[in-house]
Amino acid sequence: MKIVRFVQGDASGYGLVEGNLIYTLEGDPYGDFGPGIRVGRLGRVKLGSPCQPTKIVALGLNYADHATESGLPLPEHPIIFLKPPTAVIGHLDQIIYPAMSQRVDYEAELAVVIGRRAKNVPSHEARRYILGYTCGNDVTARDLQQKDGQWTRSKSFDTFCPLGPWVVTDLNPSRLDVTCRVNGQVRQAGNTADMVFKVWDLVSFISRVMTLEPGDVIMTGTPAGVGPLSPGDVVEVEIEGIGTLKNEVVSKSAGESARSPSMR
Repeated sequence: MKIVRFVQGDASGYGLVEGNLIYTLEGDPYGDFGPGIRVGRLGRVKLGSPCQPTKIVALGLNYADHATESGLPLPEHPIIFLKPPTAVIGHLDQIIYPAMSQRVDYEAELAVVIGRRAKNVPSHEARRYILGYTCGNDVTARDLQQKDGQWTRSKSFDTFCPLGPWVVTDLNPSRLDVTCRVNGQVRQAGNTADMVFKVWDLVSFISRVMTLEPGDVIMTGTPAGVGPLSPGDVVEVEIEGIGTLKNEVVSKSAGESARSPSMR
């Protein structure tokens, strides 16, 4: 099942994708729900971020090949950091290249969407707390990350957390291809089987640190091949079994009014 958020005329909210059609979601996306009335066809309906997290918990160095290219050792425990909900945008929204940075990178990632409040969850029960999965891009101002010595500023600019195009439920996250393309050229090609810390263990670990709320997102780390973006680039994150998240990079002056805050 594919869960989206949409805007179409006067109608907006959560929807369900069946084939090439979007229907309203009747009920609670984090509870009982079913399809309602037809909204329109994919490609003709504006999609927002498929969830509205209170927080995004992201992973650093969760693929061995990325740790190697970064010149850093594998962590003994998950390295977690936060991205603010104001960083979230959806499919086809624009990534704004901040004037404060001279090096902005893409990072293709599997994103886990929490489906129910999670606190102190054992690993073997973690899947019960997951609504589904979507594509994510942990956009990073690499020069600021290196300059600051910590990651908050570099990971937190508005538009630095594209998610979408939808949440797919009933998906096994253990062995999925993760691909990133920039202007049609493959830059990253990994597989979730190569994660250092697996999805169930991440949900358990993070829930022992902080309570995860419905709609919260765990960004599970990126494989090797991260690299820079420039204004005018189109970056795509494709994950097997989910689909493709696509965003254009624009300069701040060009993108200041390009996105709708209501669809974060």
